[in-house]
Order: sequence, then C-alpha cells, then structure tokens
Amino acid sequence: MAENLGYQGDIVPSAAWAMLEKEPQAQLIDCRTDAEWRYVGIPDLSALRKRVVFVPWQIYPHMQQNSAFAEQLREHVGATETLLFICRSGGRSRMAAIAMQAQGFSQCYNVEHGFEGDRDDKGQRARRNGWKYDKLPWLQD
Repeated sequence: MAENLGYQGDIVPSAAWAMLEKEPQAQLIDCRTDAEWRYVGIPDLSALRKRVVFVPWQIYPHMQQNSAFAEQLREHVGATETLLFICRSGGRSRMAAIAMQAQGFSQCYNVEHGFEGDRDDKGQRARRNGWKYDKLPWLQD
C-alpha cells in the first residue's frame, strides 16, 4: 500500500509520538516555515531525549519551495532512518514525505493533521485534531 502512496503513509500525532519514543532512529522533521516555528510554537521532544529537525519545505514570506530541502535534510538524518514529517495541517509534510521517499529516504511518514490541525467551525486550529489538540508537548517563544 505504501508503494502506491509514494511514501509509508499517514500517522496521527499520538502514533508519531509513540514511534519516536519506541524507535531510536525515528526523527521528527518539522517542515513549516521559520515564522511558524517562532510564532506558532514547536514540538518538544525533550522528554524523549530527542530534538526536532527543522527544515522548511517552503521559504517565507513568498512561500516558494525550498530547492535545497533534500540537501538540508541529509545534513541531519540518514537515508534509512524513520522520518516523520510534520507541518501545520499535514499538506506540506505529505508532499515532503513523498518527495523524500523518491529521493531515496526509505521510511518517510506524514504526521496527519500536523501541528495545528484542521480548522473548526469558527475557523480556528488546534481545536479539532493535530499535535497541539492531542496535548503532545510543545513550546512557544
């Protein structure tokens, strides 16, 4: 099934946390923009004695695709490590997982619903699903 998707598939944030906890080689790749990291917050993996890898899929403010994404990712992780990509709501991270699987990274997953999740009926995030909604650890400057 993963072959048909072009990557290993989607996992919910709580399953991503469990995989990060269980697998020593699992890495969380936050592919949001630097503005999102600064103003919205970041996942906190300190309880797992791990650090998030920050590589933007798009470059703020014009949001063009980061042409050096694969190269920058390779500076932090190996091709056989389990890579869990996360963005705001799961769209960019899915694109990153597909692209990096095609670039030779063998275990690429998308964190479904991302860090903030889908919008609720009032247009607000983190109230329906996602990392924050699941009350997983996070930090904000």
